[in-house]
Amino acid sequence: MNVLIDQKQMEELKQGDAMIKVENLTKKFGDFTALDGISFDVKTGEIFGLLGPNGAGKSTTLRILSTLARPTSGTASIGGFDVVKSDNQVRKLIGIVSEKMIMYDRLTARENLWFFGNLFEIPHRELSERIDELLELVKLTKFKNTMVGTFSTGMRQRMNVVRALLNMPEVLFLDEPTLGLDPQSSVEIREFIRKLNRERRTTIIITTHTMLDADMLCDRIAIIDHGKVVALDTSANLKRKISGENTAVLKLDIANLTLNITESIKSLTCVQTVSQDNLTQIRLLARGEDAFDTVIDTVRRQNGRITSIENLQPTLEDVFLHLTGHDVRDSADQKIPLERHRRGFGMARKRVR
Repeated sequence: MNVLIDQKQMEELKQGDAMIKVENLTKKFGDFTALDGISFDVKTGEIFGLLGPNGAGKSTTLRILSTLARPTSGTASIGGFDVVKSDNQVRKLIGIVSEKMIMYDRLTARENLWFFGNLFEIPHRELSERIDELLELVKLTKFKNTMVGTFSTGMRQRMNVVRALLNMPEVLFLDEPTLGLDPQSSVEIREFIRKLNRERRTTIIITTHTMLDADMLCDRIAIIDHGKVVALDTSANLKRKISGENTAVLKLDIANLTLNITESIKSLTCVQTVSQDNLTQIRLLARGEDAFDTVIDTVRRQNGRITSIENLQPTLEDVFLHLTGHDVRDSADQKIPLERHRRGFGMARKRVR
């Protein structure tokens, strides 16, 4: 049956209660603690971001919420259903878009969706109508009879999202939704996520290393590091907190920028992070009343020729660096995928009605 949840209960949730509740969630792998008693709520209809460096606990959190792993202690619920005690009910409520695209290249767009729709046991007539509706939603109707293997990366990612929407989930987990996409495709995916959230009031959790995605899409953001939630607020409030801690974000253009100059700046106790934008420009996050003068004096002692200095407003990436000490761009996500790798097997193409 394709009944997701009691209608009365769903209406109560949509009136503003938390769709997702996480309380003191802990997950251990032997002596390693992946999650250390994290707690947070996600409101119904909210786009919620989970940010954190590699190994922080983001993927473990999503695996538990999507019933693919069990916590060592603590509780989590979706739509009022405990993810351990009522895992079958939870699975009916959720859709997952993993970083790994789950599609069959030698099947057409429609055949792919038909295959996955049958796994949900959606009645064929309803499934056919839903496939047409979803393909129209992501502007892929004219490609419905084209093999997915010929699609661009952006088109494949839209198909990946549509696949997760076949069971009309109340909650959608998006793992790195724009990873590897060109700017235009990234914009299209972001617009689609906003449209989905606005028109269907789908509750969405996004994990990403792309700060632009988090900044533009998320109503609230939780930053996780070493298995703990180190910050949880709106993007604007997180940036304001950095500004209020006597922290400066400086961009220096140094005509004769050398490795020695960069290393000298990095060695300063007042400097938290340094990144080099190009051959002459560096961006740094520094704390303390005398940080600005200390940095400038250090550059001059190294005979650096400063051509311009900008005192920038903090970005979400600056917040991330400030709280975790990790460079987002160096945080390749070596994680257990949300969805199990499909085993290789031959599959005859079925006629789509």
